[in-house]
Amino acid sequence: MGTPGAGPVEPPPSRYAFDLSGAAPGRDLVATGGDLQPGTILAAYRNSLFPMGVGRLGRSPIGWWSPDPRGVLLPGGLRVSRSLRSSRRRFEVRIDTAFAEVVAACADPSRAGRWITPRIAQAYTELHRLGWAHSVECWRAGRLVGGLYGIGIGGLFAGESMFHRETDASKAALVALVEVLEQDGAPGRLFDVQWRTDHLASLGVVEVARDDYLARLETALTLPRPPAFCR
Repeated sequence: MGTPGAGPVEPPPSRYAFDLSGAAPGRDLVATGGDLQPGTILAAYRNSLFPMGVGRLGRSPIGWWSPDPRGVLLPGGLRVSRSLRSSRRRFEVRIDTAFAEVVAACADPSRAGRWITPRIAQAYTELHRLGWAHSVECWRAGRLVGGLYGIGIGGLFAGESMFHRETDASKAALVALVEVLEQDGAPGRLFDVQWRTDHLASLGVVEVARDDYLARLETALTLPRPPAFCR
């Protein structure tokens, strides 16, 4: 990873430009092609896009997505049930101690709807090495039982995928991430989950229009990183 406390390492800029001016309202897939170099991926996130292959199981060509509407968890919007409050006490939460293992678990070929290819895993592992990608992990009895990973740029955290091997482990990781984003009280941070699902909606995720997301993103990118990601 980047040097602890020194901030992430900015890679060479992308040779591609991301322009949403021609993106039709309600259309999620904005462009295809390009590469998965660190600078390209970061430029995409800074312009509200993220990569996911449009082929079967996430294979090529690379698609660049900007969902409209967008799934987000707004500040103060987290809903934690009584049962989740109880079950999360079973887990030890760690940050960035097993990033590759979290990605591998999210990419498990036995998972339905899997889309994380070896190319995607390699690209995000490199972003982790540079200090831009992070994992939030739930452990129990020395075993990784759940977690999530995503990209952190300033006050933006863009969640990519989550997994669990024990009940509520992925939800506990999400709750822990929200606490990380809110721990120093800095307003305006943005937790992007791409699409709202019933599972995420149960935790408080809502949909916002692309224009609303872009306005929130512009603010979030100017904010400091959460202290937990500065180690």
